[in-house]
Amino acid sequence: MVLLLVALLGMGGYLFWYARTPLPLKSLPVEFTLKPGSSMTAVAEQLRQQGVIDSAWQFRLLARVLGDAARIKAGHYTLGRATTPVELLRKLTQGEVSLREIVFIEGWTFQQMREALDAHPALRHDTTNMSEAQILTALNIPETHAEGLFFPAKYYIDPGNSDISILRRAYETMQMHLAKEWATRQPGLPYENPYQALTMASIIEKETGMASERPLIAAVFINRLRNGMRLQTDPSVIYGLGDAFDGNLHKRDLLADTPYNTYTRAGLPPTPIAMPGLDSIHAALNPASSQALYFVAKGNGSHVFSDNLEEHNRAVMRYQKSGN
Repeated sequence: MVLLLVALLGMGGYLFWYARTPLPLKSLPVEFTLKPGSSMTAVAEQLRQQGVIDSAWQFRLLARVLGDAARIKAGHYTLGRATTPVELLRKLTQGEVSLREIVFIEGWTFQQMREALDAHPALRHDTTNMSEAQILTALNIPETHAEGLFFPAKYYIDPGNSDISILRRAYETMQMHLAKEWATRQPGLPYENPYQALTMASIIEKETGMASERPLIAAVFINRLRNGMRLQTDPSVIYGLGDAFDGNLHKRDLLADTPYNTYTRAGLPPTPIAMPGLDSIHAALNPASSQALYFVAKGNGSHVFSDNLEEHNRAVMRYQKSGN
């Protein structure tokens, strides 16, 4: 009994010392991942293999003595400072995972969005071999075309998340913003539904990177729709060309009829052409008060707006043909 008591006291003293002695980390910060469904034995081995602990059995024993063996949560973790085994256990049982992030840029196409998802190392890539239609079905989205349905923003990721979950969050975020902006839209706009407004917003997004100009761009296109004029917007034509676009828009491209050629077809294109940001959505539903029907790029990122063709032709001569 005495020997047993001494052994227990010795083991307890050793565990006390081990629990409060900083882990022998080779460098900081240290990142590691614990797989879902892992047993305590598997967790300890994963920590050892990733250089977080030296001895799997010591850490496993500490976790069981403290009653934490069944409470450890899977995920991706980061240790940014010296850490003791007991502090590590606390972090793992509280699930203090380190979140990653993915950013979808305003004006991106759905294809660019998919490429970003496929390239992200922290995600589980469930959609890699899925068609666009299969993705929409998996997300229970009623539309038949994915373009423009996802909101461009920064999304935080718990490593191991499915890319489907990120798409769902981006879709729900877009629906939230679109519904809010639709509810407070200006009266009398030439849209039959929010989807048409989203299509207009995507055109505005591609036409200018200047937030201050977006309401004026919106006004031009809305005025043209009201007057029965064709939109004649180059970004939509480029989108319709797809892989055939060589980086330069030629006259033959403007004459080649596609569903997205707004020079040959009246009204809005059938779907959005990119992911619009909130400023573009707001502009599409709250255009500036203007009679402008035309605009031309000045070459510095801004545009000149004209109320009639004569003014527009003068602006084209000044800013494009003369190079001023």
